[in-house]
Amino acid sequence: MGEFQHGLCGCFDNITLCLISYIAPCYTVGKTAEAVGDDCLLCGAGYMFGGCIIGGLLRGKVREQKGIDGSPVMDFLIHCFCPLCAIIQDNQEVVTAGMGASMARV
Repeated sequence: MGEFQHGLCGCFDNITLCLISYIAPCYTVGKTAEAVGDDCLLCGAGYMFGGCIIGGLLRGKVREQKGIDGSPVMDFLIHCFCPLCAIIQDNQEVVTAGMGASMARV
């Protein structure tokens, strides 16, 4: 099994993504969801109400598609205690993998 390409605290590897995620985390979650085959709008809006749950489920899909070690419990806890770092790490993983979550498209 693999590992994430960027560390959990690698938020500043992409300053633009970091700023967008700080101002509008739902946008970043939506773009990541779109890259793994989920509905962008539904996941982005759902993140406002159930951040830990939606974030954890989305992180699980990223891990599953990339073959990264982990567990649903850890996904949930990471999104509860370090949500911005987690959504940035998830997005960086799908962008690095070329799965189409480029933040340039609005």
